[in-house]
Amino acid sequence: MSEVQLPALGESVTEGTITRWLKNVGDTVAVDEPLVEVSTDKVDTEIPSPVAGILQEIRAQEDETVEVGAVLAVIGEGAAPASTPAEPEPAEAAAEVAPPVETAAEPEPAVEAPAAPVAAPVAPPAPPAPVATPTPAPVAPAESAQPSPSPSATETDSAYVTPIVRKLAKDNGVDLSKVSGTGIGGRIRKEDVEAAISNTSSISSASTAPSAPAEVEVSPLRGTTEQMSRLRKVLASKAVESMQSSAQLTSVVEVDVTKIAELRKKVQSDFIAKTGVKLSFMPFFNLAAAEALKAHPKINSTIEGESIVYHPTENISFAVDTDRGLLTPVIRNAAELTIAETAKQISNLAERTRNNQLTPDELSGGTFTLTNTGSRGALFDTPVVFMPQSAILGTGIVTKRPVVMQSADGSDVIAIRSMVYLALSYDHRNIDGADAARYLTAVKNRLEQGDFEGQLGI
Repeated sequence: MSEVQLPALGESVTEGTITRWLKNVGDTVAVDEPLVEVSTDKVDTEIPSPVAGILQEIRAQEDETVEVGAVLAVIGEGAAPASTPAEPEPAEAAAEVAPPVETAAEPEPAVEAPAAPVAAPVAPPAPPAPVATPTPAPVAPAESAQPSPSPSATETDSAYVTPIVRKLAKDNGVDLSKVSGTGIGGRIRKEDVEAAISNTSSISSASTAPSAPAEVEVSPLRGTTEQMSRLRKVLASKAVESMQSSAQLTSVVEVDVTKIAELRKKVQSDFIAKTGVKLSFMPFFNLAAAEALKAHPKINSTIEGESIVYHPTENISFAVDTDRGLLTPVIRNAAELTIAETAKQISNLAERTRNNQLTPDELSGGTFTLTNTGSRGALFDTPVVFMPQSAILGTGIVTKRPVVMQSADGSDVIAIRSMVYLALSYDHRNIDGADAARYLTAVKNRLEQGDFEGQLGI
């Protein structure tokens, strides 16, 4: 027998809440196979099984909060199901532990169990049955009674799909029953859904026939109520605390990033070939913001009691939108990185954030935050500063529009330029409006110069 304990998920994490068991008692478990989902105040993650065997016992139930080191389950080589069917309780427990993915099938087994024996005795008195229409009623249970064991029997890797993968499939109209999984035991992975999406896109783009306007897809959340997740509660609490404990305001500047747009177009193919990631505007914004922090340390400071601490490094948190809420992994020593190094870190951290693969330590230690509000088309917004940080920079969408400029001879001309708004929210307790304006001007000048070729890192 081997005990599965809640591992240390980071220096600042002391406990976690069981959100979902991915295996039932009696199921076979492989080494490193996801066993249970755990939520902390920093990140949601899957706990893999440290050993192979049969799940003998579950000691921490869903929604239960346990400390690091607590025993979650017991795995052994014995046949645990022998004792389970002998008692009526495990049958109910199995229904409770079953993943919410199968919610539609869960009530049926309870009714189908008695329905099967009733169907046998009713078979002899066939004459009255045909007259009354109840005949289809027994037939329906009889048919459903056959697949009834399948939900529990197929509650394996191939049947279980993580919430992230399920949401990705739903958002892109992918039928999971038609997707072949390449994970352990045929489990459907994110890459499988992405491949199905690309196939669907290529087929739809091939068709040239005009199509009717797409109907608005009604969200299944419409008209419902749900409990706030642990992560959402933490985000809500910190947002309110930050707004109540600090004096926040926002300053905005407009920046011409045409030179950066031209540089991206020039080096994009070579950049992808050498780094494996696409070159977006974010690495340029990140580097310019980090370099300006070195010259304007007030923006990179923290209030501790009656003291102001100026940080010695520029550790930039960047916001990642996930189905669980907004998370901010950290790029450390951001001012010392090349554009290629920054781009790879952004891609890697964002991917692992969305897949629940980050450690809590990768989400802590930020001294300043960068949020790309333009990723969903917004011109700019007034982002909230999350304490203990003192400032956050929001980057809007980069758009081409006519702008009044000066020609070589000094006359005014109108030209098409790539423009973006940068919005800096800051804590007025230690940062004045002039400090914010100086910082924004430094970032603006760095970006408009567009002199990044020597720092591409390729």
